[in-house]
Amino acid sequence: MTRRHATLTTPLGELLVVADGEALVGIYFPGHWHPPASGSIGVEVDARGDDLVTRLGVELAEYLAGERVAFDLPMAPVGDEFQQAVWAMLRDIPIGTTTSYGELGARLGDRNLARRVGNAVGRNPLSIIVPCHRVVGADGSLTGYAGGLERKRHLLELEGAPVVAQARLF
Repeated sequence: MTRRHATLTTPLGELLVVADGEALVGIYFPGHWHPPASGSIGVEVDARGDDLVTRLGVELAEYLAGERVAFDLPMAPVGDEFQQAVWAMLRDIPIGTTTSYGELGARLGDRNLARRVGNAVGRNPLSIIVPCHRVVGADGSLTGYAGGLERKRHLLELEGAPVVAQARLF
């Protein structure tokens, strides 16, 4: 089986899951800022009948219940070299912590890359499992999230990120 998609029901909404072979290539929220290109999601399959989508459903349920801190799923996001570098850094952000676009730019060698980093973060095709929700503004503010700021806040609260707890104090 090659490129295929399924809908996965979660507390965060109906997620569009796209897989290619044995790897996930996309997880998209309803109203996602950068949905997959028309005709790129393959045939529709039943989420319960696809082993990879079923595994994602189990791991997401465990994560959303606070029982999982990392995902163990094969991934093959499609992007250019810069995007791949940014997405790799996102996977290294520990649960419950945040970083800024500028900090990621500095790790790439130039803090002024923040805007370009933000563009790559916004185009992350594997929402939640590549944790772009852990990237915040330089002042700690919750900025853009392809799935909406309420979902970003929910994920950070679930992880116990201090930036969300601090925001509740003011």
